[in-house]
Amino acid sequence: MRRATMTNSPTNGVLDRDGLSALVRLLGARGRTVIGPTPRDGAVVLDEMASADDLPFGWGPEVEAGRHRLVPRADGAVFAHTAGPQLWKTFLHPQREKLWSAERTPDGRLSVIEENPGQPVIEENPGQPSYAFRGVRPCDLRAIAIQDRVLADGRYQDRGYEERRTGAFLVAAQCTEPGATCFCVSMGGGPAADAGFGLALTEVLDETGHRFLARTGSEAWQEVLAQVSPQPADPATEHTARSAVDAARDRMVRARPPADLRTLMGESLEADRWDDVAARCLTCGNCTMVCPTCFCTTTEEVTDLTGGHAERWLRWDSCFDVDFSCLHGGPVRSSARSRYRQWLTHKLSTWYEQFGSSGCVGCGRCVTWCPVGIDITEEATALHDELADRLRREKQRETER
Repeated sequence: MRRATMTNSPTNGVLDRDGLSALVRLLGARGRTVIGPTPRDGAVVLDEMASADDLPFGWGPEVEAGRHRLVPRADGAVFAHTAGPQLWKTFLHPQREKLWSAERTPDGRLSVIEENPGQPVIEENPGQPSYAFRGVRPCDLRAIAIQDRVLADGRYQDRGYEERRTGAFLVAAQCTEPGATCFCVSMGGGPAADAGFGLALTEVLDETGHRFLARTGSEAWQEVLAQVSPQPADPATEHTARSAVDAARDRMVRARPPADLRTLMGESLEADRWDDVAARCLTCGNCTMVCPTCFCTTTEEVTDLTGGHAERWLRWDSCFDVDFSCLHGGPVRSSARSRYRQWLTHKLSTWYEQFGSSGCVGCGRCVTWCPVGIDITEEATALHDELADRLRREKQRETER
């Protein structure tokens, strides 16, 4: 899959609010569908943008496990919000896509229409949309890179995803305020965007004013940045932006346990903690629906009332669905314990075996949007403590023999 070439010496500039609007207009004039965060229905959601005025200026969330509330901010910050309930993968890996449709002809034969095995058909737009994503968090940049490995670079490629992803422009927003449920640093990431973007913006609010340090990540974006006429990046702005990102890293309160997660999960399959979490888990699948890396799908067929028209659709699926593991004779994982264990073990451990990394980027969405506030970092820490206690007791028994 073609990706942006990173430059050795990124070009910096400073944009104000007018510069943000100019960037939206420029991307739209180039035929891009600009998607960005906007406040709506009590949350910051992702939607098509007409101008920078659609951004969430002066809004930020109060978040905790199982809780999200959008509140006004006096400082007018635009990127002070944490990752919301919607995902960039909704546009790259849509929730539902038509694979094919078929009609029964007057002579009784079946005619397959627009058949294109392995590549979804979008009837309203025969070509894939050309996206520009505005305000992508560093955790979501890492999530998109993981989805690239799964859906575009793996053994079984999703050509629809690959087309949408190859043509997408990514404008990152570096984090200067971590949310209460964020834990990206402990997962090997952080509030700074280090790869995978065309342009990275860092919001700066101080006595000098409200502005955005812009850093290009590819040669093509140097020319894009030049067209919106940024001010030169002054040392004071660069220092303030860098300090704000560093401070965000230091203020992150949640973290995974200090252990090799692959070993931890592999040795905790029979842990008592699974019963504890199963007693609280509703198996609603919210954690998988808001996860930026979960990729599981299933297919479904629909027909009209006459039986003369049929369609096959690809749609998202969840390992919390009791039918997800259904084989001849019934589901393999029928209990809440087994389904939560499958999700957490795959996310933190066996994902490495398949794709060479963890499936978790520490965005904290699964913590925020769990109806009962189950915290993945708390569960992993509890498993770690239980395993450490078991090994300690086993060692003590060996010593006493």
